[in-house]
Amino acid sequence: MFANREGQRVPQVTFRIRAANEWKSVTSDEMFKGGTVVVFSLPGAFTPTCSSVHVPRYNELAPAFYANGVDKIVCVSVNDPFVMSEWAAAQEAGNVTMLPDGNGEFTEKMGMLVDKSELGFGKRSWRYSMLVKDGVIQKMFIEPETPGDPYEVSDADTMLIYINPKAKKPDQVAILTREGCDYCAKAKVLLKDLGYDYAEVPLDHRIRTRAVGAITGRGTVPQVFVNGKHIGGLEDLQQWAKRAA
Repeated sequence: MFANREGQRVPQVTFRIRAANEWKSVTSDEMFKGGTVVVFSLPGAFTPTCSSVHVPRYNELAPAFYANGVDKIVCVSVNDPFVMSEWAAAQEAGNVTMLPDGNGEFTEKMGMLVDKSELGFGKRSWRYSMLVKDGVIQKMFIEPETPGDPYEVSDADTMLIYINPKAKKPDQVAILTREGCDYCAKAKVLLKDLGYDYAEVPLDHRIRTRAVGAITGRGTVPQVFVNGKHIGGLEDLQQWAKRAA
């Protein structure tokens, strides 16, 4: 069984990191003392679950965490600083501080170091998350000890709900577009003016009509979606914005 360390201080270690192409040392106190930090730890950079959902969701919910008293979001992994730096760039997760635990010292002192030699990984971290205030662990969510790589409780949504069950999450907005579309450009400007961080899905001309028709029942772009609801084209978005004002 993995030990729950709630009420204890985080282990005192010195992390070696890369910043601006230079080596730097960061201590546990520098990382955790004097603030509120959400930490999540995972088996490895560039691995499927870590890259597809674990890191992206923490990055996406960062504004909600910040609005509820969190100062920093930290991802710990037993990887070297070069790998973590490249992964951070590939993930475009600017809201998450990637913290390489290259020697596994922090993870071992947390009691979370596991042997994944059967996968060729060597020693890695078990997946968990924790809320740290002024260097003291307030809450831990440790994945169940089941075979494989369980991902059930260390996710960003679970942590945010613990911090504030009524926390407002960022709206999920997507827009279907095509290159050279003036209406699409106007819709994107309006979304930005409304404060939305949208995901743009540009469609190739060879599939655009079929794709838009299959998804929305319409034949033109832009087509906007907010939290799973189809808003429609530019005029629909303009009317929706007026009603939401």
